[in-house]
Amino acid sequence: MHVVDDDPAMRDSVGFLLGTEGFEVRLYETATDFLRRLVEPAAGCVLTDIRMPGLNGLELLRRLRASGHKLPVIMMTGHGDVPLAVEAMKLGACDFIEKPFDDEALLQALRSALERNGAAEAVDPTLREFVRRVGTLSERERQVLDQLVAGGTSKEIGRTLDISPRTVEIYRAKLMAKTQAGTLQELVRWAVLAGLA
Repeated sequence: MHVVDDDPAMRDSVGFLLGTEGFEVRLYETATDFLRRLVEPAAGCVLTDIRMPGLNGLELLRRLRASGHKLPVIMMTGHGDVPLAVEAMKLGACDFIEKPFDDEALLQALRSALERNGAAEAVDPTLREFVRRVGTLSERERQVLDQLVAGGTSKEIGRTLDISPRTVEIYRAKLMAKTQAGTLQELVRWAVLAGLA
C-alpha cells in the first residue's frame, strides 16, 4: 500500500491503521517522492491526497497512467472537492473518499480496489442497477443529480434551478433514496462510472 499525503499526521495515522490491518505500507510526503521511489513491478494500491503542493493527486494519476502503471488509485478529498474527484474518476481513479473519513470506509475502499485491480466495472451488475434506478428519477431529480455531481452546493443548485436550497435538499433526499446511494461520495462515484458525469 502506497500512501501519498503532505500532511504528516494524516500520513502517519493512515499508515498505522493500514499496518494494524496487515497491509505492507510505504509512506510518501510528495507525489514526486513516490514516483521517484516506485519500483517495477509495482504492486498494491495508491492512496493519495488530491490537493498537495507541487505535484497534486490528479497529476500523479496522469503520470502513472501515461507511464503505463495500472496500480489502482484512490483519492482522498476534502469537502468541496467533488469536481476534482469526478475528474480523478474520469482519469481512472478507482474511488475517492472524503476527509474526514471513517476507518472502515477507507478499508472497504482499499479492499475493493485491490480486488478489482483495474477490472472494468461496466459489466458490474451493481452499476447496471444504478443506471436503471437513475432512469426512475423525475426530470427535476435528474437536474439536481447533475448539479450535485458537478460539485454544486444546495445554495448554488437552488440558484441555478431557481428553487430554494431547502427544496434542493428534498430532491436530493428523494434521488438518494431512489438510487440507493448511501452517501454523496457513492452517488458521484457511480454516476461517473456510469458515464453520467
